[in-house]
Amino acid sequence: MSESSPFLEGLRVVECSMLEPGTLGMVLAGFGADVIKVEQPGQGDYVRQMAWPFVDGVSLLHWHVNRGKRSIALDLNNAAGKAVFVDLARSADVVIEGMRPGALERKGIGPHELHRENPRLIFVTLSGYGVDGPYRDLPSHGVAYDAWAGVARPQFDEEGRPYIADGTPVGTRTAPVWAAAAVMAALIRARARGQGAVIDVAQTDAAAITNWLAIEGEKAYTRPADHVTGNPSDRGVRRAPGLAGMEDAVRYQFYRSRDGMVLFMASEREFWRNFCSGIGRTDLFSRYPGERYADHARGNDVLRAELEEIFATRTTAEWLEFANRVNTPICPVNDAKSILSDEQFAYRLPFEPAEEAGADLMPLPVHLVGEQLPRMRKAPRVGEHTAEILREVLGYAPELVDGLRIDGAFGDLDLDPDRDVDRDLSS
Repeated sequence: MSESSPFLEGLRVVECSMLEPGTLGMVLAGFGADVIKVEQPGQGDYVRQMAWPFVDGVSLLHWHVNRGKRSIALDLNNAAGKAVFVDLARSADVVIEGMRPGALERKGIGPHELHRENPRLIFVTLSGYGVDGPYRDLPSHGVAYDAWAGVARPQFDEEGRPYIADGTPVGTRTAPVWAAAAVMAALIRARARGQGAVIDVAQTDAAAITNWLAIEGEKAYTRPADHVTGNPSDRGVRRAPGLAGMEDAVRYQFYRSRDGMVLFMASEREFWRNFCSGIGRTDLFSRYPGERYADHARGNDVLRAELEEIFATRTTAEWLEFANRVNTPICPVNDAKSILSDEQFAYRLPFEPAEEAGADLMPLPVHLVGEQLPRMRKAPRVGEHTAEILREVLGYAPELVDGLRIDGAFGDLDLDPDRDVDRDLSS
C-alpha cells in the first residue's frame, strides 16, 4: 500500500479525560491527529488501575483507549499549570472534556474562556448524562448508561438475586463515535467560517439511540392499533418490538451445528426456498412457503424441531460453505474467545502486537483502499511527553520551563530526560 498523508494530519487535539471517554481522542489519533492528553501530575488518569486484565501491571483499558496520544502533566489547580493549558488550547483545533460536565469550567478554563483565546475552537464534552437535565450531576459508571437505556437488563440467579450479565457495553463504546462525527462536522464549519462550537454528547443518549428500534417501537404502540399494526407476516399481532420479539422466531433463529452454533436468517421467501432446495427438502418449502418478506415463521414449533435436527448434521464451517453456494444467510456465532480463531476476524482485524502497542490490540475498524491508516503510538505514561510538548508544540524556552516548574505547573514531575522516568512518572 502507498504511503500517504493521514486524514487528520495537522489537527491538534487537547484532551482532558478520565476512563473510557478517552476513546474519542484515540479515534481521532487513529486518523492522524496529534492528541495531547493533559493529566494531573502523579497518578494522572486512573484508567491505568481500572478493569482487568492487567498487562505488564497496567490495565488493558489504558493500553486500548489512550494509544496514539502524548501525555503532558499539568496541575490544573495551579495558576501556572492553567496558563500552560490555555496556551495549548490556543494552538488547538479541538479540546475534549471527558469527565463530569463543567469540570474545566469550574477551574476557569471552560469553553467560554477558551473561545476568547481561540474563537475557532471545537470544545466537546463527553459525559455520562450530558451538560443538562435532572441527572446531570449523578456520579456513574459505564453499565449505568446501558441500564438506564434498557440495553443492560438484569439477570437473576437461582435465589432470585439480580446480577450484571455478560454483554457488550453500548453507551461507552458508541458515544465517542457520535462525538467524533460531530467534531468532524464542526471542524468543516470552523474552517469555512471561523466559527467554533461547544458539543455535548452523553453516553446515556448514545445508548438510548442504539436501542432506538425497541424504544421507538414501544412509543409507536401507544397509538391506536388501526394506525400502528404488528408485522404483517404475523397477521397483525403486535409482537414486542426489537429483538425481544424474536424469542419464538423460527426462520430467523440460533441453531446448534455439529460443533458449535449458527444464526439462520432466511426471513425472505427467496432465501428460504434456496435453503430448502439446497438440503433436498423442497417439501418444507411447499408446506411452509411463508410471506415474501420478513416472515420468521414464529411459533411454528414443528418446523423449529425439523430445523434443529437439520442444522445438527453439519459443522459450522460446512454450513458457511453451504450458505455461500446456495445463497442463503447463515453466520457463525462467536464469543470473545472463539472469534480469535475466526478467519474473517483474523483477516479484517489483525492485532497490533503487544511489543508495539503495550498489549495485543485490535486496530480501528476502518480500511482504506490503496492506503494505510497511521500506526498509533503506545499509550503513554503520565506526563511522558511533557518536555517534548512544551518544546515542540508551545516553543517554550528552557528558562520559561524552569520558571513554570518552580511555580508548580507540573507538580513534582522531573523534566530532566536523563533522570529515571519510570521512577519520576510513577503514581
